[in-house]
Amino acid sequence: MPLVALMLKSNQWDVVADDLGRLYGDSGERPGFFDKDSLVLDFSALERESAWSDVQVLFNGLRACHLHPLAFRGEPSNWTEQLLAAGLIQAPMENIKARKTVEKAAEVTPAVVREVPGPSTMVIDKPIRSGQKIYARGADLVVLAMVNQGAEVVADGNIHVYAPLRGKAMAGARGNVSARIFSLCLEPELISIAGIYRTSETPLPANVSGKPAQVRLSSEDGQDKLLIEPLKN
Repeated sequence: MPLVALMLKSNQWDVVADDLGRLYGDSGERPGFFDKDSLVLDFSALERESAWSDVQVLFNGLRACHLHPLAFRGEPSNWTEQLLAAGLIQAPMENIKARKTVEKAAEVTPAVVREVPGPSTMVIDKPIRSGQKIYARGADLVVLAMVNQGAEVVADGNIHVYAPLRGKAMAGARGNVSARIFSLCLEPELISIAGIYRTSETPLPANVSGKPAQVRLSSEDGQDKLLIEPLKN
């Protein structure tokens, strides 16, 4: 199932919780961005011998942002027992590629903890309302109606939206760097390809905002970034 992963770069949980709260808390810049989404805690960016500190402060901060910590991965070896005791499950690290996105105490990136095969294409012909989530496992996703703000569409392949895209769209969810997002009216809250993401906090250029456009991944100087281009007739 597709989950959100939080890549932690510091074990100062109060700092991490405050950082997330300023962005996604009820009084932050993006209140309601998450809706009780299940979360994987990724500790792979921490030093291997980091000293254990109680994660309840972090848990409280995550729940204040409407995130539900469910599993963990990449933890220092001396943390496993305490994390299991805290009620989390251990997720495997194999087949997961870490990508750098922003330099903050923590990064929020799409991730997958289990691979499930599915059809080659999923077609949705009704509007996707706020709070709804659609996942095309092992497939492309074609949406023939609007993706409203607060809705979420995820695909292991490409995402095609033949209508306004105003919610979250995550293509290449299992690491397919060739995946793309297409929309006849690009106005997303969040777009992501293979874990590289961009939110509406960074406005889209005028030549693509609210217009037919595509999103793809570009690698320059060894670093991945999203490239957003207008669709040409």
